[in-house]
Amino acid sequence: MTVSELFEQIRRKQSFLCVGLDTDIRKIPQHLLSCDDPIFCFNRQIIDATAEYAVCYKPNLAFYEENGRTGWESLEKTIRYIRENHPEILIIADAKRGDIGNTSQMYARAFFGHDLADGVTLSPYMGRDTVDPFLKFDGKWAVLLALTSNPSAADFELQRLEDGSLLYEKVIKTSSQWGTPDDMMYVVGATQARMLTNIRQLIPDHFLLVPGVGAQGGSLEEVAQYGMNRQCGLLVNSSRGIIYADTTERFAEAAGDMASQMASQMSQLLKIYL
Repeated sequence: MTVSELFEQIRRKQSFLCVGLDTDIRKIPQHLLSCDDPIFCFNRQIIDATAEYAVCYKPNLAFYEENGRTGWESLEKTIRYIRENHPEILIIADAKRGDIGNTSQMYARAFFGHDLADGVTLSPYMGRDTVDPFLKFDGKWAVLLALTSNPSAADFELQRLEDGSLLYEKVIKTSSQWGTPDDMMYVVGATQARMLTNIRQLIPDHFLLVPGVGAQGGSLEEVAQYGMNRQCGLLVNSSRGIIYADTTERFAEAAGDMASQMASQMSQLLKIYL
């Protein structure tokens, strides 16, 4: 999927919503625990309720790997369900891989060789070797951590270098030369929204995956104001705020309602900034 194809989906749905499938078996409605695969049963209903508004799904692998083999099976079922029923929707595996050499190649093959994702989140800390294997697959995306929203991001990302720039700026400047806007995205936390102006000067054409809106306190309006480009350039993620909007038997309906509300706000922002 190229930037143009992703933007076309955004225009068609009037939404740049990414739904995070951070499915915790301890938080899903109790009546689903009688299903053969409770996590997949939950995901399937969330997907059906939100696909009208979502342009991307982002399963966080930690919530599946925790459950061992059965968790991975739930993840695969979820991916196949999206592929078969909503093939236009981008899938980003939130895996935060970050290794080199043969290990990085194997990670890339694990996700892209089996078509388990369209993009994978990566930590670029060890440099280009971490990212290159993921760029060898046509139509796939390397999604690099750039400026995150956690409080301890300042430990490294906001450290000032000898040339006066910040470390996250150096990461973006250097890594943006490895790929193109059609195969590389960046993760920027919504709580860092005002810094998006500077980031857009560094990478005006790349898509940004923006977590942290809603439960983590980020402002959708500020993200759009400072981060939107001429092809939107944003995938704003909401996880808990959508998938756990309700814990009763109407959980899917509530998730759909929350996704609809976010998409409605996004539609208005697209009209303002595009």
